[in-house]
Amino acid sequence: MAYLLKVSQTIDRITDFLGKTFSWLAIPLMLVLFWEVFIRKIVAPTNWAYDLSYMLYGAHFMLATGFALKYKAHVRTDVLYRRWSAKWQGIVDAVLYFMIFLPGVSVLMWASWQYFYKSWEFKERYMSSPFMPPIYPLKFIMFFAIALLLIQGISELLKSFYAAKYGKWPDDGEQDGGDA
Repeated sequence: MAYLLKVSQTIDRITDFLGKTFSWLAIPLMLVLFWEVFIRKIVAPTNWAYDLSYMLYGAHFMLATGFALKYKAHVRTDVLYRRWSAKWQGIVDAVLYFMIFLPGVSVLMWASWQYFYKSWEFKERYMSSPFMPPIYPLKFIMFFAIALLLIQGISELLKSFYAAKYGKWPDDGEQDGGDA
């Protein structure tokens, strides 16, 4: 169990690093929006700012999913769950991660790869704008973000096994895994 907990902690560190790194996408998004509002008042609207802003926002939103999962920021109805012992929470989480989350996200990841690959193969462009930016990089980001979500889901599953076995949730700094 100690080894699996170390794997989970490594995944969590990677998720933290990537989540904090991807949060910087908010700055270019803000600059693009600022530029568009500013230049619209002086000259005319740009033909690229809208496309770039929704791509940056979409990337920012999607790339944060694993980070949000780690910090339990996704919507959760826990009227009964919070009253259960850590052992029962771990059991329920492990079952749900194993039977619903991991298979569902795996299928989503496979489908997003197909979606990206077709787009990349044809060098698809967004045709609803005069700027016509390539859309396949955003579709790759969708695949990549789902892969990160899946990896973080594995970490959460390992933490659930720990809670089910030991009756407590692992601490962020715990190294020995409770086997000592």
